[in-house]
Amino acid sequence: MIAIISDIHANHPALMAVLSEIDKMCIETIVCLGDVGGYYCDINECCQLLREREIFSLMGNHDWYLATGEPCPRSNSVNRCIRYQSTIIQREHLDWLRTLKPSAEREGIALAHGGWKDPLDEYVVPSTSYFSGLPGTHFASGHTHVPCTWTDETNCYCNPGSVGQPRDGDPRASFATWDGTAFTIKRVDYDYVQLQTKMKRAGFEPYFYENLSIGSRLGGKIDSLDLHL
Repeated sequence: MIAIISDIHANHPALMAVLSEIDKMCIETIVCLGDVGGYYCDINECCQLLREREIFSLMGNHDWYLATGEPCPRSNSVNRCIRYQSTIIQREHLDWLRTLKPSAEREGIALAHGGWKDPLDEYVVPSTSYFSGLPGTHFASGHTHVPCTWTDETNCYCNPGSVGQPRDGDPRASFATWDGTAFTIKRVDYDYVQLQTKMKRAGFEPYFYENLSIGSRLGGKIDSLDLHL
């Protein structure tokens, strides 16, 4: 069995809770689908933990913004968070992020942060027509922050949801498992108040962290699988 995590977004309390649950399940192989960085303030702690545990990780779009200095083209809020992280991230962690790739194959599963047309920034809505032109039969991607599993007669797909910023109306951290036959979504409670306190101390207004209490994107919007603006 393997565990699949994604979209940590510098939320160390959530990552710790998820990894603790994975350890209780005696799962040794973990893959991360990217976005270690972005949004919250524990970028060094999250990078350190993934590196210490040698968790195979992809590059997400927020990691790309950090690694390259390129701004997000659609969100000033994202850019403010990235600017903050760029002032605190340790060089060794930034160098590590720069080594990551946005797609790979692992354990027989095609992995991407976004999708297979744009590995960094595509929002995948699974369908037979989408996967019919792609090599392989098992797929996993992140980026949407909305967990789902999907199958047709040939293909099997999973989005594990987000460890650090769930957006489906459930504030619990999300991840997935693969047992060789099926993907399963798992949810874990964590102390989001701890992170909210850290964000406040770092100088961020409630807009940047109050969403953690309800499981939404910044500003309170709840997402569904077919709506990612």
